[in-house]
Amino acid sequence: MELKTKVNAEDGKQDLVMTREFDLPVELLFKAFEEPHLVEQWRGTKAKKFEPRKYGGYEAESTDAKGNIVFKVHGIFHDFIPNRKIIRTFEVENSPMGVMLEIYDFEKLTDDTSKLTVHTIFESVAIRDKVLKMPNDQGMEAAFNKLEEIMSKQK
Repeated sequence: MELKTKVNAEDGKQDLVMTREFDLPVELLFKAFEEPHLVEQWRGTKAKKFEPRKYGGYEAESTDAKGNIVFKVHGIFHDFIPNRKIIRTFEVENSPMGVMLEIYDFEKLTDDTSKLTVHTIFESVAIRDKVLKMPNDQGMEAAFNKLEEIMSKQK
């Protein structure tokens, strides 16, 4: 089955671009990135800090059944323009991936559909290539499918 989330990663470059069209108005799509309780639902992480504004920070984590932290991310929002753009850093603790810069562009296609473009810039081509070998495509596809399901109920 073809994935709805498309990933474009050119050889020799230290970035990648993901695109996905949603059957959601752009306002609902953006809301899924703006409200911590919604982010928690579709990302499957617990927001420990979430300040969706320019220069605000965020921190999220996932735990196992015993309460041990298995995944922790954090970063800073460098721009936060409602229904249009989010620019943030993204860093996974205890990971060799380093700090990434993520640029989220939200585009209205029709009153009921929108498009998300995520441009991720890595510290090096080697790190980007290592990330591409991980099963991120299926993970983002599942997360975005869940996002669309959750937000469709808010129409």
